[in-house]
Amino acid sequence: MMMNKKELMILLSAPRGFCAGVDRAIQIVERALEKYGAPVYVRHEIVHNKFVVDNLRAKGAVFVEELDEIPDDGQPVIFSAHGVPKKVPAEATQRDMFFIDATCPLVSKVHREAERHHKNGRQVILIGHAGHPEVIGTMGQLPDGAVILVETTDDVAALAVTDPDNLAYCTQTTLSVDDTATVVAALQARFSSIEGPHKEDICYATTNRQEAVKAIAGRADALLVIGAPNSSNSNRLVEVGKAYGCGKAMLVQRAKEIDFRWLDDVRTLGLTAGASAPEVLVDEVIQALRTQFDVKVEEMSIREENVVFKLPRPVAV
Repeated sequence: MMMNKKELMILLSAPRGFCAGVDRAIQIVERALEKYGAPVYVRHEIVHNKFVVDNLRAKGAVFVEELDEIPDDGQPVIFSAHGVPKKVPAEATQRDMFFIDATCPLVSKVHREAERHHKNGRQVILIGHAGHPEVIGTMGQLPDGAVILVETTDDVAALAVTDPDNLAYCTQTTLSVDDTATVVAALQARFSSIEGPHKEDICYATTNRQEAVKAIAGRADALLVIGAPNSSNSNRLVEVGKAYGCGKAMLVQRAKEIDFRWLDDVRTLGLTAGASAPEVLVDEVIQALRTQFDVKVEEMSIREENVVFKLPRPVAV
């Protein structure tokens, strides 16, 4: 006799998953493969998602960490959505490489801001996570020492600056909106004349996904975030869920990583996906949950997203 499955309500967060910058970066690699044939070289993971990277690798993309791993065969070289330090395109130009920049336009906006502040004689303070490719790329737009990285309010308190009246700040695009606001407030309290961006640096997609999680966190017994361990925006979604009333929150890359015992006492499950996780992985997780539970899905959408970024000329139709 079959036992009745326990009921599980899934609150499906929206917006979730791919943002316009990730969508554009993946399209750039796919179009380059169609137009120029394999191999197409990609410096660093094009986006932080193993499923996406593996799919592109199967189509003929070759992922490398540095340009010196790439032969001089004239095939396209693509820079990842996170952006690269200035020395990378400079080296590619020197080697006469055919390179295509897939940097997200919203990351490029931060690069231009940092350059503008530097040109105006301001020391730049970057709020971000040390070692993240986006942070390495942004700091690498300016000469060594021109950008100071801070992560926390403690870092702000310990800052040693050249001229307190000539400062500006930028931020990584994928940070926690709330945490960043706290760090910005600490900077403004300590340096009253510090200049900020004209428009928030944290991108629309990061902000929307965090707001959508805040909208469901109070109703959910647990939250699953689909995303990669090295994805900044995905990790922030786990933190936001916990901060807004959902004590159990966990990051998984694929359905097979779910430990169903973790869901023993869960009746309402929040589900979302980071900005580099495709919707097919959301479907996969829901199907896996259906094998164990009597699942009902309620999508909770806080807003529609209709942002699209143009493709660069070498791969535009």
